[in-house]
Amino acid sequence: MNRNTRPVEGVEHPDHRVEFHLSPGDVEAVRFGISPGHELAHAVRVLRRPEAHPLQWGWLRAVRERLPREEFALLATVIGDDGYLPDFLTTAPRWDLSPEGELDELRTTPLDPMRVDFGKMVRRSTGARQRALGEMQGKPARARSMIADAWSAVWDAALAPVWPQLERLLRADIAFRAQRIATGGIAGMAGDLHPQVTWGEGAVRVSLRRHSEQVDCRGSGLVLVPSVMSSWGCMVLTEPPAQPTLFYPARGVTAGWARDTADIEETLGALLGPARAGILLRAGFARTTSQVARDAGLAISTASHHLAVLRGAGLIGSERDGTRMLHLRTPLGEAMVGAVL
Repeated sequence: MNRNTRPVEGVEHPDHRVEFHLSPGDVEAVRFGISPGHELAHAVRVLRRPEAHPLQWGWLRAVRERLPREEFALLATVIGDDGYLPDFLTTAPRWDLSPEGELDELRTTPLDPMRVDFGKMVRRSTGARQRALGEMQGKPARARSMIADAWSAVWDAALAPVWPQLERLLRADIAFRAQRIATGGIAGMAGDLHPQVTWGEGAVRVSLRRHSEQVDCRGSGLVLVPSVMSSWGCMVLTEPPAQPTLFYPARGVTAGWARDTADIEETLGALLGPARAGILLRAGFARTTSQVARDAGLAISTASHHLAVLRGAGLIGSERDGTRMLHLRTPLGEAMVGAVL
């Protein structure tokens, strides 16, 4: 799917803001998604300017030496540094969007909209980058194949090894925001997203550096997408036919976020015991008792016992869904996991 959208990123400016107008009581107007492609694009920008991203230095030390240089150079040419991301590089964020799904959509993105995106980038560029992008615009099918292959190679080297940790942060943030909506409504949730984001007069307001716009989301809704890699500020998509989207920094991103999962599990295990630590770490999305038992390699009765202990400690909440019982980390559980990242 190609989307004629314009991303705009920046820092707070008193005179520039995008306002997403919603119905204050309409909880269904807001949904959440994740975007592996957005994370990869900003990972490339972090690698190009590491001095500006201290929260990523732990990840940077581990990844720099294993990058495929030619593929990284190609992606860096396409992504650039100016805030604009070509629409074909990422698909619409969804709750269930996987890296593999994102790559599949990139490999089949239509060519005509790609030419349009390349035209925008050529006009924004100069010198060698402008020439390279112009060549891609003239041969979009070849460019699409090369970019998809580079996407895959850079993903495997840079983000695949830490995707479990990164995805856990994203889903933990979404779980926290969803609970905030349930307890404080959209206004309470929006006011806590980021210093650039406020709520007023039925609108989510995002202060930006270079852009002002009024966006009517009544009927279409607003997609909220947490990000680990763009931890410095917010980014918006506003142009139809894309659904209005706000990217914002995820909670709990510290300099140690990319620590190996085994290290995190060992740290929690010293407090909770290995089995309960493993269950808590994997409770970032709702699972049945049978799924918890299977993932942990435990008997259902043993998993039920551990879940009961975690529930009694306020770390996991359990809710009935028909004949099933679903288990999910509570905000206290999120805080405990976040504290060891």
